[in-house]
Formats: sequence, structure tokens, C-alpha cells
Amino acid sequence: MNFTSVKQTLFELQHLLNQISEDDYSKPIEYLSNASIGEHTRHIIELFQCAINSYEIGEVNYDKRNRNLLIQTSPSFAIEKIDEICATIEKENKDLVLESVFYDEVSRIQTNYFREVIYNLEHCIHHQALIKVAVFQFEYLVINENFGVAPSTIVFRNQCAQ
Repeated sequence: MNFTSVKQTLFELQHLLNQISEDDYSKPIEYLSNASIGEHTRHIIELFQCAINSYEIGEVNYDKRNRNLLIQTSPSFAIEKIDEICATIEKENKDLVLESVFYDEVSRIQTNYFREVIYNLEHCIHHQALIKVAVFQFEYLVINENFGVAPSTIVFRNQCAQ
């Protein structure tokens, strides 16, 4: 597995976090159902942490994440957590069990580490697309035009442009 795409996507998020003020990072955004950029960033980070931290025990449950409020209020702390993810994400593939609870029903299915990393990458891009909606409110923020765009969409657009 090539972890470069994961790191590149997270570095794009860090680029945004390096620019944003703490107030704007924590500000509820009407177009995001009053969630903040910080809340979406925390969600991204905690799911990656969940996959990485579950590697040794072999069982992933994204519902049992920490929900550290400092991640959603401090861009600098979020940047530190992204650095930790990038430093620890590269692992060998191995089988895992994914546990999910939907209302009263517990589901346990077979998965593997690489599949969960890819899921987290796609999940990250999806939330970055939501964050991009909020970014347009803050004129001082500069992001890449492909921020929050799936790699397959970028490739497709490039092919159409030729």
C-alpha cells in the first residue's frame, strides 16, 4: 500500500490549519448544521487514530473514539495529532474485525488494516469537502483547488480537459 496519498491529504488539511484563527476554527457554521471546521477536523483525526490504535488488538470500533475537544478548538493541537498520524500510519497489512453498533444491533465483520486506511482516506476527503464549504466564508484562507475532491474525480477532470 502506498501511504503517500493519505499523508498528502492530511498535509493539505494541515496547510489550512496553519492559516486559520482559533476563533474561526471553532466557529459554528450555519451551512454545516452549525458544526465547526474544528469539529470536522476532530472527526477526521479521531477516526484515523482509531484505526491506528486498534491495529495491535485487531479490532476496530469507530464508535469508541476519544472525542478530544482540544482537537476541535486548537488548530495547533490538531496539527500535532496529524503529525502523529503521519508518523505511525505505515504498518503491514493484517486482518482486523470491524465492530459497529447501529441502534441496538452490533455488527462484527472481517476487514483488514489497508482497507480501513483507505476508508479513512475517503472519509477524510469527504469531510474536507464539507470543510471547503466553510472555508469560503473566510476570505483570508487559501486552499488547493482540489481540497476535498476525490482523486478519481481529479483524474477524470484532467482527462476531460485534454
